[in-house]
Amino acid sequence: MSFLTFLDYVIVVVPSIFLTSRISESLIYSAVIICALYAFRLYDYTENLINSLTRSLFGVAFGSIFLFVICKLFRSSFFSIKVFFMFLALVFVFPIVNYALCKLVSKNIKTIRYLVIGREDELSKVLKEIEEKSNKRYRFVEYMNPSPVVLRQKISHYDRLLIADPQLEKSIEEELINIKQNHKVEYLPNLAERVLKRIPIEVVEKFEDYYKVCFDNIKESPAKRILDVVLALVGLILYSPFILLSSFFILLEDGRPVVFKQLRVGKDKKEYLMLKLRSMKEQLRETVKFADDENHRILKIGRIIRATRIDESLQFINVLKGDMSIVGPRPEQVPFSRFFEDAIPCYSLRYKVKPGITGWAQICYKYSSTVEETRVKLSYDLYYVKNRNILLDFKILLLTLETIIFGKGAK
Repeated sequence: MSFLTFLDYVIVVVPSIFLTSRISESLIYSAVIICALYAFRLYDYTENLINSLTRSLFGVAFGSIFLFVICKLFRSSFFSIKVFFMFLALVFVFPIVNYALCKLVSKNIKTIRYLVIGREDELSKVLKEIEEKSNKRYRFVEYMNPSPVVLRQKISHYDRLLIADPQLEKSIEEELINIKQNHKVEYLPNLAERVLKRIPIEVVEKFEDYYKVCFDNIKESPAKRILDVVLALVGLILYSPFILLSSFFILLEDGRPVVFKQLRVGKDKKEYLMLKLRSMKEQLRETVKFADDENHRILKIGRIIRATRIDESLQFINVLKGDMSIVGPRPEQVPFSRFFEDAIPCYSLRYKVKPGITGWAQICYKYSSTVEETRVKLSYDLYYVKNRNILLDFKILLLTLETIIFGKGAK
């Protein structure tokens, strides 16, 4: 997909250079359009022309509005009517070019056949998902609990060897040294993370020692804290008119309080008061419930501020206080947190970092209201905790735009 992104960038840059007086402006503003296309996941739907066209339209529209505002603020002449029509024409170009190129490339992609060191009954679900997500590029043909002799005989019939069980690997350690000279050997954690963009709980349990080392070395970055403070301040300034307007309508519809406060679990299981604009009618509750079970309590204004995430804007204050980050796992209610720790293995690993207003799990998976759904969502949180960096945070922030507009994610 990185090649498609670069190709689309060139497609925007070339005509914009002839329509503007400065090449530097063309390069920068073309990058804005590509970021907007990425934010609306144009590159995730290259094989569906209608979906790609819709996302291209949203991306170009959002990018154009952003450029218009920036140009007005800095009194730039870049955003002319000619440039606008150029962007409008490219709405149709991006999906068609990407679709054609993906079709061409997919015909020449060789299927990789794996011999798997592991038990099929324990791993078939994860490996089947990898096959589907890779469009059958990876095929797991045979599973085995090997002896060195049998492994030596069979490996020549396959492209690669996949180590999916570290315990079974011990019986062939010496033979692996010879195999690695002629065949590529991969490990399930690396393949699963690369293809699925999450860490299935069963993989964490299988490779417990490996992941223990990974998660024990997790540390908060000072640079991330600085970025959190800057983004939180900007967020509060931008959202302040919507906060005031929403507060007025909450008072008008259901009176006080306007702010909803709730105990949530943060980094290292430290509890804190999370702030939100109140979107539900006041009601005493004896037990905690999933948000989906309380739809009958949602205010009229609540439906709007929940759909647009305006109700979450007060969490910028939690970020400034240091309880939360802009990007991180979604903070859970205390009773739910304690229940999930008992019901789901590895759940406490998500507390290695601060919870976030948005996060990898929120943009990749639906709102979870069952233990099994929470288990899947946790696998995305674990992927973020293990692999987080500034680039991944930036990617999540971009994709959050699409999540807000198409109404997915946390509640």
